[in-house]
Amino acid sequence: MFEKLFLLVKNNAGKAVIGNPLIAEKYHEAVINDASSSIIEVLKGQMESGKLKDLVKYFQFTGIYNNPLIASAVTKFANKLDKFYNIEPATAMVIANDLIPPVMQELIKQSKSEQNKEFALSTMLSKLSGNGTDMGLLLNQLRIA
Repeated sequence: MFEKLFLLVKNNAGKAVIGNPLIAEKYHEAVINDASSSIIEVLKGQMESGKLKDLVKYFQFTGIYNNPLIASAVTKFANKLDKFYNIEPATAMVIANDLIPPVMQELIKQSKSEQNKEFALSTMLSKLSGNGTDMGLLLNQLRIA
């Protein structure tokens, strides 16, 4: 799942990263990796802080652009751009906003796709929790609640 997320970010990184003169070519892969890890850290943090129901809601209802999950991932990624690549905070936020929301929207879309089992919500939650347990039963209970 994590490798597929990296590829999803890479496929959306055109203007924000690859075509951005502020990000040296030698850092493209590292920046894409930092964007991926920012998303993973936010999703994992949501689970670890007991907000699993909010996480499930996020994946159930597409078009939630003003979602705190997206804002958290954008901020986390922008902070990494500032800290590790010396990109001004305001510019880092623009780059993060160009990349993270479309990736997270695509992640939602793929989590609902029958063809892509890797991003199925129960699979994703199991991988994020580091737990081999099938999260499908818990997920069904949360959807009902």
